[in-house]
Amino acid sequence: MDTMVAILQAGFIGQPVWLWCVFGAIVIALLGFDLGILHGTDRDIGVRESLLLSLLYIGVASLFGGFLWWQLGATPATEFFTGFVIEKSLSLDNVFVIAAIFGYLAIPRQYQHRVLFWGIVGVLILRALMVSLGTAVVSQADWILYVFGFFLAATGVKMLFMREHARDFDKNPLLRLLRRVMRITPTLQGNAFIVRRVDPATGKMATWVTPLLLALLLIEFADLIFAVDSVPAVFSITRDPFIVYTSNIFAVLGLRALFFALAAVAHRFAYLKYALALVLVFIGSKIFLVGIVGKIPASVSLSVTGALLLGGIAVSMFKTRKRRLSSLL
Repeated sequence: MDTMVAILQAGFIGQPVWLWCVFGAIVIALLGFDLGILHGTDRDIGVRESLLLSLLYIGVASLFGGFLWWQLGATPATEFFTGFVIEKSLSLDNVFVIAAIFGYLAIPRQYQHRVLFWGIVGVLILRALMVSLGTAVVSQADWILYVFGFFLAATGVKMLFMREHARDFDKNPLLRLLRRVMRITPTLQGNAFIVRRVDPATGKMATWVTPLLLALLLIEFADLIFAVDSVPAVFSITRDPFIVYTSNIFAVLGLRALFFALAAVAHRFAYLKYALALVLVFIGSKIFLVGIVGKIPASVSLSVTGALLLGGIAVSMFKTRKRRLSSLL
């Protein structure tokens, strides 16, 4: 018994083992509830259900943040909430990419949740690797934070002036590679990712992948690209890998739940990308301001990020409302 207590109290990547266990148990419970109870069968998920499920994830993340406040204090909890909001906001653009992937591969709505759910498993692994790598690099070289800051600010400026363009998946290098090295069925095979069927070229049974697996791989790759922005952004708030990882995972879990609602109203958020760009510029610039004004509190970062997002949403809703009214006249 004493040995078990000692193990749970021992430090592991910045925090006690028992705290990591609490987080892991919550994530497993959420995934089990989602797959086993809410979505045990493939079906179409409506906007209302998507919003309610997203509110559930936000509520659990808020309770977890309150738990951190109780256990670790106000500063780590505020950093968690700031990281959560930043990760959630920066991942919004990922929703539009996911919707484009589903549209290109003609994935029916009743199978989309299956792809998104199993994509979470990949996110848990990929984000863990990226946070571990980031922690190791930052602990050995503080100056890497300035590289992160410059990269974030430069990405934000690029987003501000980048024009929207249609995504041509036919020229996507990953998709072209997958099509060269894998046998891909021309149509869906129910909800299967992999099937066994005869290869016409050899006349023998072979393993084939379906468009569902293609969608999953493309979504995982897209998440990896977006994590290049979001993980350094949270490192600019805190160097605690526990806070960085947990805020990332809670945000991504909730975003997957919100996908079906956001995808339905994506056209109403045309100006949100400018708010996200300003968030990146702000987060990147504040790293360089540390030497001038000192460390900017997480509460200030949270307030500025929230204000920018709300402003972007308000402008988007107002502008698209004007366009919709003018089209009706």
